[in-house]
Amino acid sequence: DDMRDKYKGVQKMTDNPFLNLYHIDAVDTEGKDFNYYFASRNDENDIKMKTHDVKPEGIVIYGVRLETEPKLVLIKQYRYPLDAYIYELPAGLVDGDETPAEAAVREMREETGLEMTVYEGGSEFYRRPFYMGPGFTDEMSSAVFGTVTGIPNLDSKESTEDIQVILADRSEVRRILSEEQVSLRGAYLMTHFLTDGDPLGFLKK
Repeated sequence: DDMRDKYKGVQKMTDNPFLNLYHIDAVDTEGKDFNYYFASRNDENDIKMKTHDVKPEGIVIYGVRLETEPKLVLIKQYRYPLDAYIYELPAGLVDGDETPAEAAVREMREETGLEMTVYEGGSEFYRRPFYMGPGFTDEMSSAVFGTVTGIPNLDSKESTEDIQVILADRSEVRRILSEEQVSLRGAYLMTHFLTDGDPLGFLKK
């Protein structure tokens, strides 16, 4: 299939900080024109339709405090599009030339006050960037794994963020997955944490 036959053009429709709406002059499988819309954090020349690169715009952080009973760092955050508090893993955007690992250490400190040591071992595919919701955005995200130390504090959080930090053991993670509202990438990574033994052990398989 020649992918150039799939659309005739793309236009940026808004001019906002952080996130914009794009319109595609799309062509269906029968050759008919239709309108398709998506959101992107990228500038007009950096949307993935044009670059086809696989650079992660964001990261999600699987941070574990190793104790007798290991704890996973979770965030309970107010999300405006939902008008609700939901449970997530710490996450953020990769700034400029940062690596995902550098972004994770910075975001963990900013969002929770905890210091993170990134775990680089195990299978590399766990750290590859993957698409977030390719029906409506070109955003990619990488997971970063590691251990954390320190006491949570929210001194560096921004006033636009309404966040609580939770260090959850396995039974609390199980309860949250059963009863609370959770982001998808948070939920899938939280299920890894439920496995007995080393909470980073699954990376080594």
